Amino acid sequence: MPNNNELIRKAALTTGGVTSGLLNPEQSAKFLKMTFEATPLGALVRKETRRAKSGEIDKIGIASRILRKKTENNDDGYRAKPNFGAVEYATTAVRLPWEITEETLRENIEGEGLEATITDLMTKQLGIDREDLCINGDTATPAGDDDYDFLYVNDGWVKQLLNGGHVEDRTAKSGGAMSIDLFYDALRQMPNKYNNGTLRWLMSPHRQQEWERYILDKAITVGGIISDKRVENPVSIPAIPVPALPDDKIILTNPQNLIVVSTYDVKIRKTVEGKEAIMQDKRFYVVHFDFDPIVEELDATVIVTGLKGF
Repeated sequence: MPNNNELIRKAALTTGGVTSGLLNPEQSAKFLKMTFEATPLGALVRKETRRAKSGEIDKIGIASRILRKKTENNDDGYRAKPNFGAVEYATTAVRLPWEITEETLRENIEGEGLEATITDLMTKQLGIDREDLCINGDTATPAGDDDYDFLYVNDGWVKQLLNGGHVEDRTAKSGGAMSIDLFYDALRQMPNKYNNGTLRWLMSPHRQQEWERYILDKAITVGGIISDKRVENPVSIPAIPVPALPDDKIILTNPQNLIVVSTYDVKIRKTVEGKEAIMQDKRFYVVHFDFDPIVEELDATVIVTGLKGF
């Protein structure tokens, strides 16, 4: 599989031509896959690539208790039917531009290798920032907010879960302090049909470490032995560290229930020509793509809020 820099270099060969740096579907899929590998959660969520910038993601389900008694030589007309549904998506176009001076390339000890290093760093950060937006994006972010230009791009999973998922608010429960009860109380809100071994706790690294501290303190003060498995898997459900998730929230769901929809319209451009490049002695780069974070089944999510800060 080509690395990020190879993809950008290949795309740059067609910049200004018919494709204007537009990657073909196979290249787009590889590039997007590499950006998802930048984070632990990115490798676990569901990815859908579509040609249209807006549309629907189909979903299918089967009801429970659909077996019936057989009567020989008789058809009572009963038929089990799948349940069809759809989740709407509408991708938002974003871009990541950067530039490097020719003087920097000439004087740096890495020489031309510096271009590849910076390109890899930029595309890795692209994946990290996209996940941040998938989680924390909020189109209602106030214009005066320091991160307004970033957060207002779209509505992320946290906002969607708060508006449609199951919410376990810990504000009035022990003042939002860390406790084993919060995990059990959150799990009780999850319908049993989704509690099937695919659930994961998503929490910030600080929150995960605070849980470890809490459980170890209990072992010291109360006594007993707590295995690493119990620490790493609250209520026998594995925990995944998600750096972009706020410290005061925990999400319980199957990561495959979280979907990132992108289109094949990934465009990577690079130029060392033109008036600005000549006059400023620079190389200019930009990556254009689009995406939309959606949730397949809000009923299969629980978000814990109101947790006390550290």
